[in-house]
Amino acid sequence: MAPSELARLHAIVQGIVQGVNFRYYTSRRAAELGLAGWVRNRPDGTVEVVAEGPKPALDALLRWLYTGPPSADVEHVSAEWQAATGEFTDFRIRYS
Repeated sequence: MAPSELARLHAIVQGIVQGVNFRYYTSRRAAELGLAGWVRNRPDGTVEVVAEGPKPALDALLRWLYTGPPSADVEHVSAEWQAATGEFTDFRIRYS
């Protein structure tokens, strides 16, 4: 895939998104979509996601973030689109 066809999604998810396996399900969904990047809990109670890959796959991940796993209650998702850097080789859960 040409670098011009790749993008980066940076999203912050607000609501009841910690303690409900949000990171696990996000990493699983991102891997299913063939995306690379990471997800982590933030000290303010939100979840942060950085993912790179084809724009259609990123769009699918973003749509999923608005719902999340069954036990989550997503109130708001802020998303920012950036140029892909190619720095990631897989999708991981970050713990810091």
